[in-house]
Amino acid sequence: MKKSKKLFVIVAILFVLATLVVGYDISRRTSFPGSKKLLKESIAPTEEESDSVKVDNEQDKLPNQ
Repeated sequence: MKKSKKLFVIVAILFVLATLVVGYDISRRTSFPGSKKLLKESIAPTEEESDSVKVDNEQDKLPNQ
């Protein structure tokens, strides 16, 4: 084999190995979305998120005229 072809094969093998290592690392850190139970936050949102236009009953009423 010529020197340029050997270099290409070595670089190609290193690229494939690096891609496999990165893919394995990413797959270890993440999980399939269907494998987790539903979180309480996603089922029942907090009060702060549920009503952004909350009106205080006593202070914000218009005075009766």
